[in-house]
Amino acid sequence: MVNLSQVSNRDESCYCPTSSSSSSSILYSILKSDDRLVTVRQQACSCGSSRRRGVLRSPQVTCKAASAVLVKTLRFVKNVPCFRELPEDDQLVLIRSGWAPLLVLGLAQDRVDFETTETVEPSMLQRILTGCPDRQSEAVGGQNRGAPGVSVVDIEAIKAFLKKCWSVDISTKEYAYLKGAVLFNPDLEGLRCLHYIQSLRREAHQALNEHVRLIHREDTTRFAKLLIALSMLRAISPPVVAQLFFRPVIGTVNIEEVLMEMFYGK
Repeated sequence: MVNLSQVSNRDESCYCPTSSSSSSSILYSILKSDDRLVTVRQQACSCGSSRRRGVLRSPQVTCKAASAVLVKTLRFVKNVPCFRELPEDDQLVLIRSGWAPLLVLGLAQDRVDFETTETVEPSMLQRILTGCPDRQSEAVGGQNRGAPGVSVVDIEAIKAFLKKCWSVDISTKEYAYLKGAVLFNPDLEGLRCLHYIQSLRREAHQALNEHVRLIHREDTTRFAKLLIALSMLRAISPPVVAQLFFRPVIGTVNIEEVLMEMFYGK
């Protein structure tokens, strides 16, 4: 079994699973038959969907659970030896980019489900009649701060990802490898140890592939399903995660400042 901590900066060999026409066809067939992905995509294009918003039905309960998962997630990152070997600047870049997908992965692993109730964002006519500010003046950092909750489409994307993970019944080791693939993201700007981070992501994918082949030999589509889960995870917006799971308890406080204080004690 490949160990993340054993990758050196000199090892530039590719650990990516060998692609083939058969694996590509398997991946395509799963994508084509995944009703949840199709449903979310259709809803994103439906008329008026951008004005449909949702809030947590039990915010205190759900936000408490999400906060506990966030603490566990940061503890997991701290305990990864090859992450601690990185310069602090690279650590900051990776944490800022990866905290939200890592948190959602943690929600899936701990089977944290949540219910929402729908609200409707005021139409332009309602805003004019009631004197509410327009959407552009409210939007800050990609978030519509004046409207309650987050887009229903974004909520359903998170729920679809959770259901995907639960349907595959991902194991503890598989979650660990998936977290490694999310954490070590070489596509970010400003990384100093880019090649090392690239090798760490390749190792995470290779270790996941080897584990699946060893434990689930009869399931030839499992690795493809896990890759699809990763692709669904990348489509989830960090501002949406912050607004849905933390804004009800911390208000408009910058979530990154909270993360840095939790992680580095700053």
